[in-house]
Amino acid sequence: MNDELFERGLEIRKAVLGKDFVEKSIASADDFNMPMQRLTTEYCWGAVWGREELPRKTRSMLNLAMLAALNRPHELKMHVGGALRNGVTKAEIREVLLQVAIYCGIPAGVDAFRVAKEALAEFDRAQKA
Repeated sequence: MNDELFERGLEIRKAVLGKDFVEKSIASADDFNMPMQRLTTEYCWGAVWGREELPRKTRSMLNLAMLAALNRPHELKMHVGGALRNGVTKAEIREVLLQVAIYCGIPAGVDAFRVAKEALAEFDRAQKA
């Protein structure tokens, strides 16, 4: 495993998903799932999110579309907050999900809007706290 890539990925992951969430994920990892935490942090966050060719805002919008299309509500909800942290507006999130509804199907769009609405409300509550 690449410790430098892991540290870079950890920094990006915390910036996008929130320090508390990431630290809790790492702290709760055990012998069984720590390899997945390392793989995700190194390659997803360090190797790919760490590239300079696309801004984080663009990566976030792509993630929202792909996660909605793949019907991954837990990850979608988490990445709505990340998208907001990366400068994606609520209006832009709405437009991404409308695009998903047309190209991936109305059921995917309806579910994505439902999950995003919950995530937006949770994000707003956390910002006020």
